[in-house]
Amino acid sequence: MKIEDHIAFTANHKNWKVGDKLLAMEKHEIAHFLASVSNTVTLKIPEYLTEVMNVAGIMSLAEEIGKKEVWEALKTLKSPGTSRKLNPMIFEEDKKLKKLLLDAAKALLAREALSKKFPVSYPEEPIRELRTTLMYNEDHINFTAKHGSWIVVKRLIIDDKTPMADVARILASINETTVAKIPVYAEIDLKGIEQWFGDIKKAKSESEIKTLVDKLLHIPIEHYAPKEFAEHAKIYALRTALQKMGLSIDIPSKSLEKYLEKS
Repeated sequence: MKIEDHIAFTANHKNWKVGDKLLAMEKHEIAHFLASVSNTVTLKIPEYLTEVMNVAGIMSLAEEIGKKEVWEALKTLKSPGTSRKLNPMIFEEDKKLKKLLLDAAKALLAREALSKKFPVSYPEEPIRELRTTLMYNEDHINFTAKHGSWIVVKRLIIDDKTPMADVARILASINETTVAKIPVYAEIDLKGIEQWFGDIKKAKSESEIKTLVDKLLHIPIEHYAPKEFAEHAKIYALRTALQKMGLSIDIPSKSLEKYLEKS
């Protein structure tokens, strides 16, 4: 049986029952839909990390860091002192497992702290209701996509034994897929954005971080994306700038996957 081109996302867990399906496979429609899915999953990830880390504590720390000037917030996010503050917020004694969860905690902290300074979510509304048929009766997270040669299936059936961190992992993995594909369909020039920051190899010192922030604030974004996706492109500029400091606003699914495998 031939599967039609589509993108679909459904989530059914406790009181969270949402979903939508895209069949109008124009490139710009795909980009907007993927952005909506990204916003949907990133909003829920913190909720599913509460069993393995003190999310409320991380949010409080993010609030504190978010009050600083941008360059100072970035310096604070990267500082060893911040890692030391996060360490007790991880509910894990094993050092190697703790490090894997710390990677996720750092990304969550950066996302929340920088959300006070920059948009970290796309302009689209998250999916807040069920607009399509649920694929499974069981509690689940399901994301499928088929467009030409691009085929993706990401699925988790949730039962009483499913660790909540595993739900966070699948949501983070779905986000990573959307983040990778939006520029393709939105025609965002990622190479051009990288070249804009190309004269900065790494930003460690105060002056280097200030230069990085200045580049971020003054990027001529209209050169790198159609007007319709300028706000999306700004988030990719932020991601590119953060890479220069070894920071990220995206929870790493691989770290959660390794944690779940080894715990």
